Amino acid sequence: MSNSSRASSDEITVRSINCRGRQLKCSDESAAAVIMGILNVTPDSFSDGGRFMRMDEALRRVEEMVYEGATIIDVGGESSRPTGRTYGEGARPITNDEEIRRVVPIIEAILSRFPDTFVSVDSYKPVVIKAALDAGAHIINDITGLRYNVETAEIAAAAQAPLIVMHSVGTPGALPQEVEHANVVETVRSSLSRSVDLAREAGVADVIVDPGFGFGKSVTDNLRLLKHVDQFTEIAGPVMVGISRKSTIGQVLERGGIIADVPDRLFGTLGATAVAVLNGASIVRTHDIQPTADLLRAITAIASS
Repeated sequence: MSNSSRASSDEITVRSINCRGRQLKCSDESAAAVIMGILNVTPDSFSDGGRFMRMDEALRRVEEMVYEGATIIDVGGESSRPTGRTYGEGARPITNDEEIRRVVPIIEAILSRFPDTFVSVDSYKPVVIKAALDAGAHIINDITGLRYNVETAEIAAAAQAPLIVMHSVGTPGALPQEVEHANVVETVRSSLSRSVDLAREAGVADVIVDPGFGFGKSVTDNLRLLKHVDQFTEIAGPVMVGISRKSTIGQVLERGGIIADVPDRLFGTLGATAVAVLNGASIVRTHDIQPTADLLRAITAIASS
């Protein structure tokens, strides 16, 4: 069973989830949030595509992330790069077999080498998710929020695995970068509430919500979501944010008409992350583990003082 309770206003909210029999504390008095390290075993992800396709490179990166403070490793075998003026053509869809070939061996290797680490699988395809769970993955990260495969929730329930539901629009492989929203906070809240209801109806005990920073939102929309993260803490359990190096950060940091390049978005990412955590996010999905861990240590120290 999940164990989630709200602390007093000057303390960190305690949030804990059951990961297939292992308890994961997402936040408590010792940590404002936990870090989910991104491991894309893909050739075409926007930030690190092609860097970790080989097993030795991937495991070396996992070792670095665990050492620096990642509690969860999120393994993705298919890029979710959106279509639009920033990234151009969207990510290339791949077959189920290819995605399984990419993610299953690395999940098995991570759990063999780092047995105390939690592993999530970044996929919306039931057959891939089932294979990842059979390989030992603990958490499911569905960027479509069950819009295409409610079966994912049934698989999660049967495995007693937490399910992350993210807000997005469009079809996998062609997720748009920007869509107009009259009230983005209400739109995302309503959509995530439906996703959570579907998960609950299927029997999922622990549902994590992700407002989908960068998926079908304008720069202004993304910033408003960060400002109002607290609106999503009441929907389900923990709130996860994935802000790391995204194009909105690059545009916020624009100088002289030049958008900040991906490697130059760290400080902007950290600032946005701090706002999200202070507003209630308790899982941070990121490429930059050590700087994020230092940020969270400072937030925890201040909140606990």
